[in-house]
Amino acid sequence: MPVRGVLFDVDDTLFDYSGSDEAGILAHLGQSGLLGRVGAPAAAVALWRQVMEEGYARFLAGELTFRGQQYERVRRFLARLGEDGAELLSDEEAGAWFAGYAGHRDRVRAAFPDAAPVLAALAPTHRLGIVSNSSTGHQRAKLEAVGLLGYFGDAVLVCSDEHGEAKPAPGIFRAGCERLGLAPHEVAYVGDKYDLDALGARDAGLRAFWLDRGACGAPVGERIGVLHSLADLPAALGAAPVAALGTS
Repeated sequence: MPVRGVLFDVDDTLFDYSGSDEAGILAHLGQSGLLGRVGAPAAAVALWRQVMEEGYARFLAGELTFRGQQYERVRRFLARLGEDGAELLSDEEAGAWFAGYAGHRDRVRAAFPDAAPVLAALAPTHRLGIVSNSSTGHQRAKLEAVGLLGYFGDAVLVCSDEHGEAKPAPGIFRAGCERLGLAPHEVAYVGDKYDLDALGARDAGLRAFWLDRGACGAPVGERIGVLHSLADLPAALGAAPVAALGTS
């Protein structure tokens, strides 16, 4: 059965989240006079991401709201930097600090260069959608800001906050297939997280592709395709290559 639809992850798949996140936190720490608290800039980024992963895991588990995990990340991060009273910051204070970081981050946010050409190549022949561990409003705004929202109908943005379960749960992938009006075996899924995206999609019955942009060469399980660029996806699906369509 040919693949008739493709579902995508957003962050670090279509959108360069890591690049904008790094630029955002370093700029905000520099502006706040806190950059020297952790030593090398790389150490500051690593600490920010560690705190983010811990807070985001609590959001995905239903322990914190989407906004709540942002506030908690700020409190824990500033506490780790040794800021007095950081853990007692009000939601308003923590939100203001996060907004400062987000302002720097959003000024440099961008889609990966291979994203729009591949979506444009697939759109005439495939139904396209999003399955993301996030909030629908947040991801819709992000996709619009980087020029990709037009490739996806609003009905095909399935996010964990509104759906009620997160990847790698099979249900969220199957919900994406339902929004496309297709059976799981007719749908491919592309994401950069091996465990959450590739294994989750495969186990839900979709054709799974792991986007390994860094070409780390890690072994993969059965029935999981490996891409090093989104430009490789049309050929993997048996569609016309991007270059042949004049969009490279």
